[in-house]
Amino acid sequence: MEHYLLIRVLHALPGILLLLGVLAHAFMLWKAWRAGDKAVLQRKLQRTRTISLPVFAVLALSLPVTGWWMVNLAGWPLSQLWLLLGSSLFAVLMIVGLLLLGRLGAWQAQADGAVPAKSLRFVVAYAALIVVLLVVIMAVMGAKPV
Repeated sequence: MEHYLLIRVLHALPGILLLLGVLAHAFMLWKAWRAGDKAVLQRKLQRTRTISLPVFAVLALSLPVTGWWMVNLAGWPLSQLWLLLGSSLFAVLMIVGLLLLGRLGAWQAQADGAVPAKSLRFVVAYAALIVVLLVVIMAVMGAKPV
């Protein structure tokens, strides 16, 4: 397999896994919350915060490395608009991911009592924003010149 094609696969795979993982965890947490079993919700929140989000962070942080490697092999300058836009959106994605981590921690701390609707709205908004940002970044990277 050619090096460039291998790096493209190594770059696309974490992005797809990240998007599918965020969607799966959002569905899993929503389903646990709707069931109303606080013990199950606590366990799923704990697992999401301690295992899944660090794995997602490693996947996400591998994207700039493999992306730079791919651009370097292709010989494109890093000053192209689509690269700058993708990098800027990625920085916003990282910030929103950290905000989601904090909101999930607050949700987990409040799970023993009544969880305010405002807290849940923030979690849903951050998760939706992450999904939208991932799709937009993938669209920007997919629309690059060939």
